[in-house]
Amino acid sequence: MQLSRHLKERSCPLCGPPDRGQVRYRANFDEARLDDFAFASRKLPEFMHLTLVECPSCNLLYASPSLRAEFLAGAYQDAAYDSTEEANFAARTYAAELPRVIAGMKAAPGAAVEIGSGNGAFLPYLCEAGFTQVVGVEPSLAAVERARPEIRPLIRLGMFDPGDFEKGSQALVACFQTIEHVEDPKALCEAARELLKPGGALYLVGHDRDSLVNRLLGTRSPVFDIEHQQLFNQTSMRHLLQKSGFTRVEIRSIRNRYPLAYWVRLLPAPAGLKKAMIALLRALGLGGVTLGLNVGNQAAVGYRPE
Repeated sequence: MQLSRHLKERSCPLCGPPDRGQVRYRANFDEARLDDFAFASRKLPEFMHLTLVECPSCNLLYASPSLRAEFLAGAYQDAAYDSTEEANFAARTYAAELPRVIAGMKAAPGAAVEIGSGNGAFLPYLCEAGFTQVVGVEPSLAAVERARPEIRPLIRLGMFDPGDFEKGSQALVACFQTIEHVEDPKALCEAARELLKPGGALYLVGHDRDSLVNRLLGTRSPVFDIEHQQLFNQTSMRHLLQKSGFTRVEIRSIRNRYPLAYWVRLLPAPAGLKKAMIALLRALGLGGVTLGLNVGNQAAVGYRPE
């Protein structure tokens, strides 16, 4: 996978050319180690990343040079997928925040779209919450093929294109663990705002690079990943939503619940050791035991002005 041919210089995607950002982390990726899972969700961490620059204005940590949008579209389309169980657990976590998001909406639940829906695990929760026209958009064919038969018709295969939806037609736009992966996060949020009804909500979940666990692990944290074109903290996440035209922005930390075997996959330890630990947990019948932890994820919501 020849990443070097698909890189381009950029300024802060939130603040633009005058940001004068400083390099915080030099690129450390090895193209020979990148395989079909390099752009897959919830993969075994490789602990590789692009050159990361910190913006002094909004505190965003962003890749420069970054990967071009055309390359990212192809990489996500062809990515392997093996995380159905973990996706189901993640969807439950995100669904737990839905009542709070809906309570702040001034638009009645109607149409809702999830950008980067994976196998569609979150879509049934939208239906249960009263949304009547639910659509997921997902570029990975392998992920869509793992959707449950009754959910598969709700998913549109391909990259998110706001032109596929009528402006002002959506009550909710959701986007989970995807905002770090896109070339232009501000453009995506601005497009979401245009799709929303007045009083509708944009609901994001992303990594918080300044969380305690991520500060302790440093570049051995899984958030330092070749897929990530930018990394947010609460300051830059708020900046993103406010600069994209959203009001009543709320951000808070969330706890994720996953099986022990998945938590072991994320450890900053040699792959062979982690595989042995997972095998031992499963042999003892403990691999499927779940544990809720705050591992540095943040839920953010903003509302389109009425």
